[in-house]
Amino acid sequence: MIYNYFFDKVDRYASKWMVLAIDLFIVSISFIISYCIRFNLSFDFDHQKLLMQLPIVALVFLMSFLISGSYKGVVRHTGVQDVYAIFNAICLASIATIVVVLANRSANFINGFTIPLSIIIINSLLTFIALTVSRYIFKAGFEYLKNSNQNTSKNVLIYGAGESGILAHNALVNHSKIGLRVVGYLDSNVQKIGKQINGIKVFDSKKVNESFIHYHNISEIIFSIQNIAPSELRKLVDDIVDLPVKVKIVPPVEDWINGELKISQIKQVQIEDLLDRAPISIQSSKIDGELKDKVVVVTGGAGSIGSELVRQICKYKYKTLIILDQAESPLYDLQQELKQNGFHNFIPIVADIRDKSRMNHIFQEYSPNIIFHAAAYKHVPLMEYNSYEAIKINIAGTKVIADLSVNYNADKFVFVSTDKAVNPTNVMGATKRIAEMYISCMEQQGKTKFITTRFGNVLGSNGSVIPLFRKQIEKGGPLTVTHKDITRYFMTIPEASQLVLEAGAMGEGGEIFIFDMGESVRIFDMAKNMIRLSGLRYPEDIEIKITGLRPGEKLYEELLANGENTLPTYHKKIMISKVRELEYTRIRAAIDELCVTNIFFKENTVKLMKAIVPEYISKNSKLCKLDDSGKNQIKNDEIQDKALLQS
Repeated sequence: MIYNYFFDKVDRYASKWMVLAIDLFIVSISFIISYCIRFNLSFDFDHQKLLMQLPIVALVFLMSFLISGSYKGVVRHTGVQDVYAIFNAICLASIATIVVVLANRSANFINGFTIPLSIIIINSLLTFIALTVSRYIFKAGFEYLKNSNQNTSKNVLIYGAGESGILAHNALVNHSKIGLRVVGYLDSNVQKIGKQINGIKVFDSKKVNESFIHYHNISEIIFSIQNIAPSELRKLVDDIVDLPVKVKIVPPVEDWINGELKISQIKQVQIEDLLDRAPISIQSSKIDGELKDKVVVVTGGAGSIGSELVRQICKYKYKTLIILDQAESPLYDLQQELKQNGFHNFIPIVADIRDKSRMNHIFQEYSPNIIFHAAAYKHVPLMEYNSYEAIKINIAGTKVIADLSVNYNADKFVFVSTDKAVNPTNVMGATKRIAEMYISCMEQQGKTKFITTRFGNVLGSNGSVIPLFRKQIEKGGPLTVTHKDITRYFMTIPEASQLVLEAGAMGEGGEIFIFDMGESVRIFDMAKNMIRLSGLRYPEDIEIKITGLRPGEKLYEELLANGENTLPTYHKKIMISKVRELEYTRIRAAIDELCVTNIFFKENTVKLMKAIVPEYISKNSKLCKLDDSGKNQIKNDEIQDKALLQS
């Protein structure tokens, strides 16, 4: 762009010394005009005396400018601080001039040098006005050249006429190369509407419609409101997402770099920002004491939850951190990330938790105190017809780690479960529920405390719905939703990891910790909002296709199973599920049989799972035909138990 090229050249070659020279020239002109004003706008004064005084005055102002540094500011970014610097320099120069005049009257070291006080005062006022106006003229000229290029500039509105909005405006106008022009502020405060801030008008946010957007040629609306709740932000965004603009947001003040807002931090509003759920904040100091000087193992340490667990654990004063995962590349990426962030006290190990011999060697070498077990297969449709792998990793793998934890007298075993384990309708959920049941059995075996955490979907995790929608939007759609009424609970990856750590700290063994995740979210509504937030329209630009429920998929997820109640903890968002009693001996024997059958026979394993978990009823799956046989198996087991009791 021409104006960028021009001002880049000015920045490079027009140094601060040129600014200083121009300032001195303005001072000289102001001094001459001051004489004319003093003598009734005439030249009826001693010109020789003026010519003798002018170099001395210029020298005094030069020293003042050098001391105050008023010439060092970037002229095209002139602000209040630059005006303060000019004012201070002129005050200093005026005082110095008066001192020189008074000293000369007594010592007479400069023959004939005397300046009337009125001229000094007039010169000070004129110089201040001239220097300030000259800078703002240059700044206005730059803004005019920048904004006149309509082919490359974008018109934006800033939502919020408060302090944060003003700072956002300054960040935008000071970044010349992005080609943005702030047309106005939007606000609902009647005391601000119609007024101007730094020459930018404040419009009524309630009167912004499509015709307003087209008239002002608006491309983006940037939300710059601090400490706003997600529910309030969602209401405000809902009013404008149907308009043909992109919607962006300024991050919280605490996330600004060195206390200053950078233009790169202004991001497009994400669907995560609009979830009607208060963020979780865990402030307990128990985690620090629990991990101090301990050997910690994280299985599945390169996964979505596992890697965030590792990042958070690295901040504590543990003894050793072992990161286990069979995925080589993600584990390598995590290793490099931790090293770049200054963390080195960890040991990444490529290993499969199903390999009992390998796991035994690791436990024998490191003798871990706390195990966070996050390794699992989690994708419902894939696992529905790959039950062999699901059982092998989710049940048999958990069994290997749990058994070794008892054998090597680990202090705690924290299991990462899912809400899909509650009244499961698919193989994946059933395997996680059986793993929960096995952990409950192991709680009776030794000193190791077994703890379970149970939560819903995690925002941004591998394979979750939001990254899928983003990819589909990038490709032009359609977005695929399995059912128009399907809902899910959501939480962020850091929150999920905090919950796991907190559960490990507060758990005394045998608990299932669940999380108050607020209201469930309708996926169809989420898809529509994501389309709108991308600056597109539904269904004109992108459609939403209903594909039908996938094998094993529920319409609604649950956090509590039938017969379960909750007990409170010291954190209002974390509760303990009060589970029904299990027949530990029988359950453990059935799980052992399931693992053996899965490895050697690979048949009837789903039937055995349905027998172990009576509430496991398949949905939208070919496995629905097994439900009757599963129920018959449960009845046969109950008959056998009664016969044993009678004998």
